[in-house]
Amino acid sequence: MTTVLEHLAELTGYRDRDTMDVTLVGVLRELLQPQCAAIYRVVGEGEDARWLTRARQRAQDPVPSADPLWTELETLPLLSAHPLRAECAQLGEGRSDVLDDHVVTMLPLGSDVEAPAVLEITTATPLSLDAMRTVSGVLRVYRNFQGLLDYSERDTLTGLLNRKTFDEAFLRLTAAMRATGEEPGAEGGLGGERRVVHVPMHAWLAVIDIDHFKRVNDNFGHLIGDEVLLLMSRLMRSTFRAHDRLYRFGGEEFVVLLRAPDNDRAEVALERFRRAVQTYAFPRVGSTTVSVGYSEVRPGDTPTSAFERADKAVYHAKQNGRNQVAGYADLVARGVFKEDTHESDIELF
Repeated sequence: MTTVLEHLAELTGYRDRDTMDVTLVGVLRELLQPQCAAIYRVVGEGEDARWLTRARQRAQDPVPSADPLWTELETLPLLSAHPLRAECAQLGEGRSDVLDDHVVTMLPLGSDVEAPAVLEITTATPLSLDAMRTVSGVLRVYRNFQGLLDYSERDTLTGLLNRKTFDEAFLRLTAAMRATGEEPGAEGGLGGERRVVHVPMHAWLAVIDIDHFKRVNDNFGHLIGDEVLLLMSRLMRSTFRAHDRLYRFGGEEFVVLLRAPDNDRAEVALERFRRAVQTYAFPRVGSTTVSVGYSEVRPGDTPTSAFERADKAVYHAKQNGRNQVAGYADLVARGVFKEDTHESDIELF
């Protein structure tokens, strides 16, 4: 009992979801001594949905491994490559399957605001009743703690990440951008070979502002305004990719941390969202639009410096017709902004 309590204390000692997943896999490996313990999460949409390895540790591995969160989706295995795992995630029901010379026990994970995930435990023989009780108890603690993280890290109305989580995520991103070389990742289940994924880190910060949102509240009331915000967050989730970070900063202001190989691809992603909003029929309100400003994230950036560049771009978009996407670099190139390359002081003409 003391060992189990020590592991539960370790599991709840972090405030980071990625670390919690790695810790959960490590805890189950120590308690059960399985051939492999792993967490796989669904990323992407529709036929292009894929498996991201959040944490995996085999008996011979000294520490768990994981796919980098910014891995190119095309390098990950399709959902259809693991149909039993996909069925567990889609139905939300646990299952145990005998495969060749081992048994795979699969249990659904995830919260109301996160994509489906599956915990897989691979053993030589089926888990005993006591072992299943241990796993069930550990997962209850894990899910309860995930619920607390959701409450503290997410906007209560939209379910998007809130502003206080932004700085840490941004600094982790810039640290990854400064890192050199290739990052290791894991693919597949038991017996799968280790692969190495090169992660080119080109990230962009976008500020999204709903045009004339005050009119919505004034004309239709705050309840309808809240509905617009909620629907806006759903459009963001359906438009941006699974590894993009979506935030509500308050009021009608949203922020996206997204990855794209170049400026053109970043603008395409943001323009896709702008069009999705413009063509969406909001109940009672009808149509509405957004203005978007964005800037590339630089390796030496602070959260404030990157946000200020994107914010200047969205301010320009709102002052020049709204319902458009404005890139900071393009505005500098056109002479709208002047950037001091030494001091990074920016003047708006």
